Amino acid sequence: MASAGLQDELDCSICLSLYTDPVSLRCGHNFCRSCIVSALDAQEAAGVYSCPDCREESPQRPALEKNRKLANIVERFLSSQPNMEGRIFCTYCIKSPVPAMKSCLQCEASMCQEHLRAHSKSVDHSIIEPTVSFEGRKCSTHHEILKYYCPVDGACICVSCWVAGNHKGHDVQLLDVACEKEKEKMRPVIEELKSEREEVGRRVQNLKDHEAEQGETSAALTERVSGLFTDLREKLDGLEKRIQDEITRQQDQMSLSVSHLVRQVELHKDELTKKITQLEGLCNISDPLTFLQEDCGDISGRSCDVIGEVGDTQCLDEDVVLLLLHRGLLHFADCLIDMKIKRKFSVIKKSDILLDIDTANNYIIISEDLRSASYTATSQNRPAGRKRFTSRHVFSSHNFCSGRHYWEVDVSQAKKWLIGVAGESLERKVDGGESFIGYNNKSWALSVIGGFGARHNNAYKGLISASPVETVGIYLDYEAGRLSFYQLCDPIRHLHTFTASFTEPLYAAFFVFPDSSIRIMK
Repeated sequence: MASAGLQDELDCSICLSLYTDPVSLRCGHNFCRSCIVSALDAQEAAGVYSCPDCREESPQRPALEKNRKLANIVERFLSSQPNMEGRIFCTYCIKSPVPAMKSCLQCEASMCQEHLRAHSKSVDHSIIEPTVSFEGRKCSTHHEILKYYCPVDGACICVSCWVAGNHKGHDVQLLDVACEKEKEKMRPVIEELKSEREEVGRRVQNLKDHEAEQGETSAALTERVSGLFTDLREKLDGLEKRIQDEITRQQDQMSLSVSHLVRQVELHKDELTKKITQLEGLCNISDPLTFLQEDCGDISGRSCDVIGEVGDTQCLDEDVVLLLLHRGLLHFADCLIDMKIKRKFSVIKKSDILLDIDTANNYIIISEDLRSASYTATSQNRPAGRKRFTSRHVFSSHNFCSGRHYWEVDVSQAKKWLIGVAGESLERKVDGGESFIGYNNKSWALSVIGGFGARHNNAYKGLISASPVETVGIYLDYEAGRLSFYQLCDPIRHLHTFTASFTEPLYAAFFVFPDSSIRIMK
């Protein structure tokens, strides 16, 4: 609105367009140079010149002064108009571009507000929103204005098309009526799309909230891990200090013992030096009488017992150090659980999983420790029972109906393998999909059968591992409804997690292929 008001102030009162090369008269009114020159030329015959706005007269032709400031204002105004290239301008305003208010289909022209007032007397003309595409609004066959819509052919037509053309006899509609009907069809679609957009927006927000929540969880977990390792370092540093102090204490005692012996040995050495000097002096006496009359004292080879051997010193007692290290590490292991609890880390203990021979198929050999299952081509002729599988399956001896459980399976001796958990009600007396773990809604499995993947209810998801999977860790949180598989390499890698609502007791389950063997690790 402010822009439109400013444009009114910048319009020449003669051409009703923006000033072009504006000039000023003595009275202060402004005009386009070409406009005022034409007006003054017309007044020249009368011999009197007057301002077109205020009618102030002058016997002489008034001088025209260029209004540079106004010219700059017009130039800035034009440069500030947004998207001038894409706008539609009045066809009749040739002095300067003036935005069009409407277009006339008959005239194929666009008009500003002033020219529209003059044109509005032509009541038979079709006035529409500003456009430059007049051909698109006329029939390509009859060159008449498109006024109707043919629902039969889905086309906009002119009167001639309907009366005598290809659409003769069709039930046509006025464009505005047809437009409204089509809009009525679109409105429920728009509402449906809006609803879908809201749902998509909600999902986007949920994803962002999840990202933020996981970021906070990651930061908190990082802090807890850092705190735990700080505790571990403090404990280990304390143990190291105690052991190093013990080594230093023994070193100091050994050094003190050696220093004492060194002093004794050095005193003995001094005594020997004195005796040697004395005896050598006697040996230098040439007179026998004098020599024999001298008191030689004890001239034996040893003047005292031998002292100062390495065996007389103390040695480092390594056994004491090893015992201190052993007891310290045992105490550290006991403290480790307390430190994990202090930092709110749940303690994962490996469950004691054993195989139930009463469930084992007759072509599966179970080891004496009930931890290994291997294929055999010879039937074991075990007695039939309610729990025994017809397919080559074997279950664990104990089930899980609550709590958290973790066990590890060595699959390095199996070219093909299928391991996981299954509900107690899994079909056992058929050899097909009803009993294969992962192939029904009562079991969840990880497998290497042709490809590597996870399977539940016969829905397969392929997985990727950078290295062959030889040992699998399985973690079951019954109440949380989570079953996770991990590759126990360095580092440990997460393979897949199932989420479900467990409603019956679950068993560790294994399918044994020919020439294969699996083992539950201790």
